[in-house]
Amino acid sequence: MKVLVIGGGAREHALCRSLSLDPDVTALHCAPGNAGIAAVAEVHPVDALDGAAVAELAASLGADLVVVGPEAPLVAGVADAVRERGIPAFGPSAEAARLEGSKAFAKSVMASANVPTARSYVCTTPAEIDAALDAFGAPYVVKDDGLAAGKGVVVTSDLDVARAHALACDQVVIEEFLDGPEVSLFAVTDGDTVVPLQPAQDFKRALDGDQGPNTGGMGAYSPLPWADPKLVDEVLETVLRPTVDELRRRGTPFSGLLYAGLAITSRGVRVIEFNARFGDPETQVVLARLKTPLAALLHAAATGTLASFPPLRWTDGAAVTVVIASHNYPGVPRTGDAIEGLAEADAVEGAYVLHAGTARDAASGGVVSAGGRVLSVTGTGEGIPEARERAYEAVSRVRLPGGQYRTDIAAGK
Repeated sequence: MKVLVIGGGAREHALCRSLSLDPDVTALHCAPGNAGIAAVAEVHPVDALDGAAVAELAASLGADLVVVGPEAPLVAGVADAVRERGIPAFGPSAEAARLEGSKAFAKSVMASANVPTARSYVCTTPAEIDAALDAFGAPYVVKDDGLAAGKGVVVTSDLDVARAHALACDQVVIEEFLDGPEVSLFAVTDGDTVVPLQPAQDFKRALDGDQGPNTGGMGAYSPLPWADPKLVDEVLETVLRPTVDELRRRGTPFSGLLYAGLAITSRGVRVIEFNARFGDPETQVVLARLKTPLAALLHAAATGTLASFPPLRWTDGAAVTVVIASHNYPGVPRTGDAIEGLAEADAVEGAYVLHAGTARDAASGGVVSAGGRVLSVTGTGEGIPEARERAYEAVSRVRLPGGQYRTDIAAGK
């Protein structure tokens, strides 16, 4: 199977790494890729938002499967363009990707499917915003309706901060605060059959102790020893299947990766948000534990044959990912800083480095930072403590001027 992955972050590096280990994958391509992905896949320059360009590249490569990684290309209809060329694509249509592209649309789907979620208001005027904030009170949960690269949500007890964020959005969803730990659960679906993966937990805040601003995610771990063993089955029956069934009923079947962000509240499981693609950094730890070859699973979803796919196989071990971010992240990041120690980090037993925002420096040929989140350092082991120790040992060997990371990812788990 010849596979083309679209994207250039750590999620795509994790996908490419797993696909490169799959004996059924005879050729692996990634566009646009990054400095790390280039070690496991042939990279190609492409505008990931240009469906025609992506489809043309896939056709020229003779790709048997195209995996669209990021949300923006999915919302832009890139998977549709690939399918129109007769090439199987893993990723929802633009219509189905509205589940992530519009939080108001997601709320509508959940209401129709009777999926448990936070009470909310969709607001477009200052008066509606003030009324919603007053109705729920602090802590305030304010979400930009559209895509915001994981940074469109503000959770704060400061009314002025909440109102300012809401007013900066064209359309905003204001909802009740959900108590309890958060869990990410992915499911692969062909629009009919739904196959859940293993749950993970990520860390959104920039600083230790869940302090600081929201980010795209500073680390993750899997499995979750504290979670109810029945959690996956419960979410499959109350959230994932009803959502997939509702989208199919609406005439916009969802095929690809359905990501449910969940809160385990005192009143039961509630959906915080849906994403239409693999999450980052949770993908890094979930794929680290998946033993089933990845290409056949994604191809089955893309071709509507998941019902006959064998049960997934998982390692008994654990995985922990620690994100190294650039100076000033999640603000405007500083880029172009030289990254050293990558080989030393990869030499740690049970650990490896996945590239997120990296590039090759034209002058020196070395690897430099090229984004906010720069690296995802992943450790594996028999349990979370061992995986965590290996991840942080590898982190300690990486040198990035101004680099920052949390020191408490998966602590005490």
